[in-house]
Amino acid sequence: MEADNEAAVRDRLTAQGLVVNNVKKKPMELRLPTIGSGVALKDLVVFTRTFSTMVDAGLPLVQCLDMLSSQAENPRFGEMLGKIKAEVETGKSLSEAMGLYPKVFDDLFRNLVAAGEAGGILDLIFRRMATYLEKSAKLRRQVKGALVYPVAIIVVGLLVMVIMMTFVLPTFEDMFKDLGAGSLPGPTRIVLAISHFITGHFLLLTIVGIALGVGFSAAIKTPQGLLIFDTIKLKLPVIGNVVRKGSVARFTRTLGTLLASGVPILDAMDIVAKTSGNVVIQNGILYAREKVAEGKDIASPLLETGIFPPMVVQMIGVGEQTGAMDDMLQKIADFYEEEVDAAVAAMSAMLEPLILVFLGVGVGGMLIAMYLPIFDVAGGIK
Repeated sequence: MEADNEAAVRDRLTAQGLVVNNVKKKPMELRLPTIGSGVALKDLVVFTRTFSTMVDAGLPLVQCLDMLSSQAENPRFGEMLGKIKAEVETGKSLSEAMGLYPKVFDDLFRNLVAAGEAGGILDLIFRRMATYLEKSAKLRRQVKGALVYPVAIIVVGLLVMVIMMTFVLPTFEDMFKDLGAGSLPGPTRIVLAISHFITGHFLLLTIVGIALGVGFSAAIKTPQGLLIFDTIKLKLPVIGNVVRKGSVARFTRTLGTLLASGVPILDAMDIVAKTSGNVVIQNGILYAREKVAEGKDIASPLLETGIFPPMVVQMIGVGEQTGAMDDMLQKIADFYEEEVDAAVAAMSAMLEPLILVFLGVGVGGMLIAMYLPIFDVAGGIK
């Protein structure tokens, strides 16, 4: 708790109905700089779970925030909660106070809290948010792992081959000269030519590689570049299937959570579009939102986009007709999260042997090419 002195702390705690035995001044802390918001998803999940339990137990809102700010494992997050508590004490709503930190409490979070405040179901909203965050984190890990794993293995394999060509192969070449090997076999000459090119143009190749990386990073920060990149991600063989199913699961889970919490459909679709994580999906959702604003149902424009599978759209249509769209969306999300599990497992089972073959042919081929002259020399001695 922040206050001018220890007496002020005692007075504030006593006013909240608490018995104060001891007040200790918190020592100064040396804090390392943080990246972005400095708050991990784990911190947010623990906060939402604990907050819902406290509110459900009947504790006042300010007291909940006070206790959570002082008990937070992340000092930066604790400081944020302390400032939010101070804003609430001035008369602001919790959702408004959370607007101080939009990187931590995004539009989705704040709109759900606002709906909970309006309906008097803040504890229920926070339980839903905790469940949503946990499932979203799991889904994000799965999709990210599916994309990162094969790329990481291939990059490591290429680095191994570059290191071999830069440092190992020149040693073999010197050894061939010492052995008096005559005309080298074709595979050996090709490998040595590549090695000479890399060592002779190492600085240039490094600069080109860095330039390509910087150029790619800059390109995907532009609207058109990001659109192209996200389109390619959805159309990639195997990996695109995982990304698409993950996007469907995220869309249905987020929209279902918002609608179940009482957020109006148009506002909910706005928020879902912003949190979709893919520009192509975002554009499709915004197109559907425009049609809904014109008085159309949600299923037809979603089908027109060609992004969402027909089965998903049909189930959303059924939910819309029966008045149980939030439940239907949650069921679709559960199904597609399981589909992502299965797709990731299938992709790993298919890509792992292909990657091993790629590495085996690359590294093994170089080794064979370098040992061929040694075999020739040994055969000549016999």
